[in-house]
Amino acid sequence: MGWISVVFVHKALDAALAGKQDSASLRATLFRMVDFDPDAPIDPAEMVSADDFFGLLERIAQDIEGGRNIPITMGASMRCDDYGAFGLAFKSAPDLHGSYTRVERFGTVVTSIANFRVEEKQDGLSMEVIQSPAARLGLTMANELALAAAMTLSREVSSETVVPRAVHLMASKPDDDTVYKAHFGCPIHFQSDRDALALDLETARCPNRLADTGMSSFFEAHLGRELDTISDDPALAGRVLDQIGNALSEGVPTLAEVAEGLGMSSRTLQRRLSDDGLAYQDLVGEARRTLSEQLLRRTDYALAEIAFLTGFSDQSTFSRAFKRWHGRTPANYRRGD
Repeated sequence: MGWISVVFVHKALDAALAGKQDSASLRATLFRMVDFDPDAPIDPAEMVSADDFFGLLERIAQDIEGGRNIPITMGASMRCDDYGAFGLAFKSAPDLHGSYTRVERFGTVVTSIANFRVEEKQDGLSMEVIQSPAARLGLTMANELALAAAMTLSREVSSETVVPRAVHLMASKPDDDTVYKAHFGCPIHFQSDRDALALDLETARCPNRLADTGMSSFFEAHLGRELDTISDDPALAGRVLDQIGNALSEGVPTLAEVAEGLGMSSRTLQRRLSDDGLAYQDLVGEARRTLSEQLLRRTDYALAEIAFLTGFSDQSTFSRAFKRWHGRTPANYRRGD
């Protein structure tokens, strides 16, 4: 089970209930969905479960006018100071490339549900939300929130006006995308193959206003210690499973590749898995099993395609593994036999 800072719950309800009648009563009702006291002091280190947060976003999208746009409104309201030490590390980095690298490395200090991959190419810099194998509206909205917030924080810290080259969103284009256009101020590609923000290298390398090498090093060390103290076993397992699931179509990733995606060394990941009583190969098997079940239930892909997408060399090897997991063949599982 993943987690997210309670800061985002407050921001979601502030955005959703602004100007609404009887907002106090509705706010209390929605806070009960995440099992949290609405009157408690806002502490970025306090967490709520990802499932509860997704459910909250889905309830807002369903019951509140304009609720589907709430992630963009939320993202526009975020400030570095909302994130505690993580926000200060973002702010004190030398440039946006450095800020984004800190998001990639330390983002799990504030949430486990929007991990990022930062890539510099010849034509620009991309910051992409690493996709989870399990799709639902709340997760889609959370990914949009992550990109909208990244855009807002970028404009807060950079010494120059930040206009991205493009934004890619996996969601379908809404009937009215005015809010999206106004916030990002660039071409938006809906129904894309990824959720990502793209910048020109010149923009990414422009100095941050409060860049400070000493402060940046201090906060990196502080966040590194916070990462080391994260000991929620299901959270670590879930993050590793997400990394494996995202890579399976290109073959089973090595432990080193997964560790790099999580912003830690192979040795650190191996130690933490061992401390939690987890074996990497067992997690590979679980990721394959979960993804194959989803593909069999939710798609009409041929079994050979599913074998490829789950990292098997051929259909027969996949079928034998699936039968070990379930005691029946993939075809029988799909039919419900």
